[in-house]
Amino acid sequence: MTRKIPATVVTGFLGAGKTSLVRHLVANARGRRLALVINEFGDLGVDRELLAGCGDEACREEDIVELTNGCLCCTVADDFLPTIEALLARVPAPDHIVIETSGLALPKPLVKAFAWPEIRSRVTVDGVVAVVDAEAVADGRFAPDPAAVQAQREADPSLDHEDPLEEVFEDQLLCADMVVLNKADRVDAATLDRVALEISAHLRPAVKVVTSSQGRVDPLVLLGLGAEAETDLASRPSHHDAEDGEHDHDDFESFVVELGPVADPADVEARIRDLAGRHDILRVKGFVDVVGKPMRHVVQAVGERVQRHFDRPWASPEERRSRLVVIGLKGLDRAAIEAGLRG
Repeated sequence: MTRKIPATVVTGFLGAGKTSLVRHLVANARGRRLALVINEFGDLGVDRELLAGCGDEACREEDIVELTNGCLCCTVADDFLPTIEALLARVPAPDHIVIETSGLALPKPLVKAFAWPEIRSRVTVDGVVAVVDAEAVADGRFAPDPAAVQAQREADPSLDHEDPLEEVFEDQLLCADMVVLNKADRVDAATLDRVALEISAHLRPAVKVVTSSQGRVDPLVLLGLGAEAETDLASRPSHHDAEDGEHDHDDFESFVVELGPVADPADVEARIRDLAGRHDILRVKGFVDVVGKPMRHVVQAVGERVQRHFDRPWASPEERRSRLVVIGLKGLDRAAIEAGLRG
């Protein structure tokens, strides 16, 4: 009987560090042929570009498939299944498939798709790995007052979620086989312990939590969990089970801002910090063309926390462009944000 190809679903909220973790997995694959499926919320494929430009021979462009036609959990029939079938038809077939979902995706509908007749005999979900931003959880990003939220639930078990951030975050945890508590270097030990305890309250029994910085976790820890998650859906509750796994992304929006050449990327960083605080922006990411510099400048922001660096030279005939994707809750003042970013 042919061995099923294992697949790992990497989930986690916007900016948690999923792409960093996937990049580390690829760079330390120890000879395994990994195929990557990258899904993004928004029209600018930043994550695929970061992986393809990692400078490691293991990050081959032909092994990276990008899906930008919406959130995978809502487009499994149109986008995901044909992609998996195409990967399975390759010669040689990949040793392992890694799927990085959008930061707003619910993993359960995606896992459920692996039980479809077209692929269930050939591939299995080895595990669902949820990446969590320790600093964001410590700051109360997903539940502004966790004690108050819990008190409301206990008083009224039928109470529906009114916070879309918390809802998506909890669904990602509830489906996980392992949680990576990332950015551990950005909080102190006591805070990390508190966050781990808070996270554990949302997990199914026996789900392990490991800590990391910049997504650096040994692939031997994450690959080979043997969960066969598609056969275990009943134990993975979702806030959207009554809706057959569907959910609405109307709570969120994204748009791309063109900046033109930038003289000083520190100015862009300062603008992002200011705008994120005033407009409650969840995520900003993209690339900047810095005047006089031969290398592409990467900008990554989660709220008011901004990281940036030069990652690789602009390639020929690649067009040098400064483009940032902005993601937030519905109702962002697009005109004000665009004007603010452009200075």
